[in-house]
Amino acid sequence: MNIYLDYQATTPADPAVVAAMEPFWTGKFGNPHSNHRYGWEAEAAVDVARAHISRLLNIQPESVVFTSGATEANNLALKGVMARAGRRRLVTVATEHSCVLESARYLETRGFDLTVLGVGPDGLIDFGALEAALGPDVALVSVMAVNNEIGVIQPIAEIAAAAHAAGALFHCDAAQGFGKIPLDMPALGIDLMSLSAHKVSGPKGIGALVLRSGLDLEPQMHGGGQEGGGLRSGTLAAPLAVGFGKAAEIAAARMGEDTAHAEALWDAFLAALHVPHAINGSTAHRWHGNINLRFEGLDGDRLIADLRRLSISSGAACASAKGRHSHVLEALGLSRKQAKASLRIGWGRFSTDEEVRAAAEMIGDAVLMQRRTAA
Repeated sequence: MNIYLDYQATTPADPAVVAAMEPFWTGKFGNPHSNHRYGWEAEAAVDVARAHISRLLNIQPESVVFTSGATEANNLALKGVMARAGRRRLVTVATEHSCVLESARYLETRGFDLTVLGVGPDGLIDFGALEAALGPDVALVSVMAVNNEIGVIQPIAEIAAAAHAAGALFHCDAAQGFGKIPLDMPALGIDLMSLSAHKVSGPKGIGALVLRSGLDLEPQMHGGGQEGGGLRSGTLAAPLAVGFGKAAEIAAARMGEDTAHAEALWDAFLAALHVPHAINGSTAHRWHGNINLRFEGLDGDRLIADLRRLSISSGAACASAKGRHSHVLEALGLSRKQAKASLRIGWGRFSTDEEVRAAAEMIGDAVLMQRRTAA
């Protein structure tokens, strides 16, 4: 039995999402920016998609600016705000996704000031350090909602309030949280939010930057200015937008059910795991569809190689693709050796109790085999 448990890397598309997209590849193929029947048909479907996404966030549909994914949305948020903010400093966190950290470091090479805050062993931000970092020169604070490697949920409302008290904007990378946890943008105080469809059983290749009304950002791509009143150029992929909207609609209807399912699978997995382990990151403040396990003294990559029928990872997919170590685990204070002894396992809507229990048994057997070999 082959088992997929890498839901933080990507999720299988919901069959209803695939069905919703299908007509827009063929008969309803119009460019949503064209001024004729085919274009109007595609545009109307895109507008419905915006509405579904916006309802999950309690904002207006026109606040949703479609992008190619969360990476583009994060780049646009950080670079777009800083280019026009007047203030010169950006504050973010050491456990952010690499596209946020690399965008922040790029801005630093362009003369902006950067503060990267550490986290505690549980992966949570230190509020004292945040408050000490904030000042009249800070334009933007960027903090992820749900961490892509360790599943930790940051206290977003409190962070946003602190940023606003210092006169700064607050950006949240919600790629791993959208559709899984409640994210009411006005109530949480989020000014900008980045989303990704394929993390919530939608299609790859589309995401969004959601903006509070009245924000002024510098466009990062120039052309026809099709999205966000000129903020983002390029012909919008209507089938992907439709799929994203359908995924959001399904997530809104299933959020409670999906959360309960993830928590039940967490319990089932740990009950079946028969070897000593440590959990990286907070167990109290987290999304339970993710678990990051450490097996002291072992080699995580070798464990994965021994688990050929099990699709899991030793860190973020983007880092694994480049052969890099986990900056998230090192930020928690783990040594390079401890980080290499860790596995990231993620389940979701289509995972079963049988699969997670079987995976736990397979991992436990591989751990015991590696320990016997090393002895």
